[in-house]
This record gives sequence, structure tokens and C-alpha cells, in this order.
Amino acid sequence: MSNYSCFEVNIKDGIAHLSMNRPDQLNSMTRIFWKELPEIIKNIDKNSDARVIMLSGQGKHFSAGMDLGTFVPPKKSEREIDPARQREAFYHEVLELQDTFTALEECRMPTIAAIQGACVGGAIDMAAACDMRYCSENAFFKIAEVDIGIAADVGTLQRLPSLIPLAALRELAYTGRKFDASEAKSLGLVNEVYSSEEELMDEVHKLATTIASKSPLVTRVIKKQINYARDHSVRDALEFHATWNASLISGKDMEAAMSAYMNKTDGEFEDLEPKKSFWEKEGLI
Repeated sequence: MSNYSCFEVNIKDGIAHLSMNRPDQLNSMTRIFWKELPEIIKNIDKNSDARVIMLSGQGKHFSAGMDLGTFVPPKKSEREIDPARQREAFYHEVLELQDTFTALEECRMPTIAAIQGACVGGAIDMAAACDMRYCSENAFFKIAEVDIGIAADVGTLQRLPSLIPLAALRELAYTGRKFDASEAKSLGLVNEVYSSEEELMDEVHKLATTIASKSPLVTRVIKKQINYARDHSVRDALEFHATWNASLISGKDMEAAMSAYMNKTDGEFEDLEPKKSFWEKEGLI
């Protein structure tokens, strides 16, 4: 795995641990961050390097969100640009930023966020795109965009309605009020709260180890089905699941899973196949 400016990446025993590595800057999200995160996720997904992905931040805080110093207004162009065309170009910039966190949602592996200290602004957008979120008692959260004159635009307002009560989301987004780990747990934003950062990382790693021991084909199907069901009717989701079952159930994995269950051991499952583009396949180039 390549060296990155904003992340340390460690892959071992089927677990890819992505650790934001700028603690002195509160793991804030610089421009290079938005390039590196989807690149890392897509590479892991493409090459089937892991079966589960952990996301954490080094130091006292998970992430303070966007590095506002990086996102200053651009210098005025020497040529006059039609405002409508400027806005159309900016539209594509926003979509690109949104795709950074959508990569977490769309990759084939389950994703887990381990949160300590601050989880503010864009960090909530990022955590919301993960399959599961866990935090330490010192964690706090804030949908901070309203305080800088914008609406959260890279996932918070779109993903949190399926995670926490809508009335609570409205209050937190309208006011920018900070809320603690206990409230996050009561709202359903995080699965569990741990007494210390050490316990948090230990327990999340145990969870990741358990997931990595399962058939990666099955966890991939489960993730796809849950995300589809969130966005569609029950009838449509059942039809979709029937189609996937008909095409992707592995008798080999079923036999291995049942044997492991009966014998109280871990099953042995093949990794997912790497994803290859049409033009990457042998004989085509």
C-alpha cells in the first residue's frame, strides 16, 4: 500500500485499519484528504485486500472536520466568468466531495468507525457513511456547518435520517448544538460507548476480527441488501434480495459455515475476487 499524507494504512488478518495521522491538526480534512480516502478505499475494494475496514483517528480527536483554511474562496479570475457557469462547475466539485464518503458506503467490505474526542462537521458525514460507529466516553459530536453559513452537504443530512430520529436531526442541524457520547448512543448514532480509547480500539478490533472470520461473499451481500432496503420499498427490496440469492449463494461457503458452527470453530472461506475492469483482463491490451 502506498504512503499517504493523511492516513496510515495497515492490513493484517483480513482487517484494513485506516488511521488518520494528523493529530496536531485534529485530523482535519485538507484537500489531499479528499483525494486519498476514496483512493485507499477503492484500492482495497478493487484488490480484495481485506474483509472489513476500520477507520480511526490518531491523537485526542477523531476529526475536527474540514480544514477551513484549505477551503478559502478562490482568487478572482482575470477573465470574467459567467456566474451560472461557475456554479455549474462548483456543482461537480460538491459531487466529487460527496463521492469521497460514498466510497465507504459502496465498497464491498463492512466499515467501522472508532470515534474518540471530537467528531465535528465533515467527520459526522464520514462516520455516517460507515456501516457501524462506536465511540469512547470522551467523544462529542457537532453538526457544525450551520455555524459557518452552509448546510452539511456531503452526507449528514442524507444519511442521518435513517440512523437517528428526524426531529432530533432537525434540532442538531438547525442549532449546531454539541452532543456527547451518551446522547449519541441514545439517538442510535453509535452502537456502543466504551469507557476509554483503549477499550474502544480493543473492542472494535474484536468486532472486526469476528466479521473477517465470516464468508466475505455473504457479508458483501448483507451490506448490499441493507443499503438497498434503506432506499427502497420492502417489496422492491425482497425482489432484489431474491435475485441476489439466486445468483450469489455459494454452496461451498454454506457447507464451511455450517461445519464451523457445528464444531464451534472458525470457517475457512476464500477471499472475494479482485475487481478487474474490462480493459484490464488478459488478452485485451
